[in-house]
Amino acid sequence: MAIDLTYVSPLIRVVVCAVLACVACVAILQTLLRTGLAWRLATDIPNERSLHERPTPRVGGWGIVPVVLVAMILTSGYWVIAGCVAFLAAVSQIDDRRGLPARVRFAAHVAAVVVVLAVYRAPVLWWVSIVLAIALVWLINLYNFMDGSDGLAGGMALFGFGGYTIAALTSSHPDMTLALTCAGIAGAAAGFLTLNFHPARIFLGDAGSIPMGFLAGTLGYLGWRSGVWPFWFPVMAFAPFIGDASVTLARRLARGEKFWQAHREHFYQRMVRSGVGHRRTALRWYAVMLVGIILAVGALDRPGVVQLSIVVVWACVLALMGLAIDARWRRSASDASK
Repeated sequence: MAIDLTYVSPLIRVVVCAVLACVACVAILQTLLRTGLAWRLATDIPNERSLHERPTPRVGGWGIVPVVLVAMILTSGYWVIAGCVAFLAAVSQIDDRRGLPARVRFAAHVAAVVVVLAVYRAPVLWWVSIVLAIALVWLINLYNFMDGSDGLAGGMALFGFGGYTIAALTSSHPDMTLALTCAGIAGAAAGFLTLNFHPARIFLGDAGSIPMGFLAGTLGYLGWRSGVWPFWFPVMAFAPFIGDASVTLARRLARGEKFWQAHREHFYQRMVRSGVGHRRTALRWYAVMLVGIILAVGALDRPGVVQLSIVVVWACVLALMGLAIDARWRRSASDASK
């Protein structure tokens, strides 16, 4: 049964939810580190494709997922979504520990998406549902692809779900249930970030990144379905991740490479490898994320033409940033070859 907090102002409620989630996540992760259990659950061993040099526990999901599940059950009652999150976290934890074939992981992602779209059906044509399913499965995987640099995935979760929270509160069709859920996720991400910012003591791991990508897509879909925000808002909220992963995927597919295999070709990876480093890369991405969220939230009450213009302009800005990163990478590679 959801807790009745209607006597508390909406803003205080989401702040309290976020703070409690942050504290709980930090407490869990600190306990795992102090007891040494973090290393036994899952450890990332650096290889030739890694941006890190030392083994690091991949237990971020063990702090984030339980907190998010409790927040969802107590404040929202999204039981089906919570069940899918738990299922994806369990499958991903097995992958973190032992490794799973790509087809098994993909089947789990598709199953979770199909369940959500079946339970929370939108009044759209069948082909639109297929497009939505593909988009949600892609978001699950791209979040995992982008979890490779200190502070990056945690920061995207903090800003992205923080933007969801603000939009759900200030929209012309506000949704307190959605706001509380997103606030809990943003708070848990902030707690994880205290241990993941450079130099990272823990990584997110598949058990954290896969459920996070699922929640980014699913809650974005629910907000659009209930009229809280237009279809473009979730895309713009997570645009830096979506843009980087999608362009990188397109490049790899064009070269006939297996896109699911580990590599170091993302824009953020090129920034780190070209001398920007983990810390400055994260801080620059935070600035981009923050500006994008401010623009997206500010555009919600604007006329449709203005909304579309803001989305197009921001997409162009991100594209120019990508070109600048590529140019820096080529100069760095050229200097290294001399």
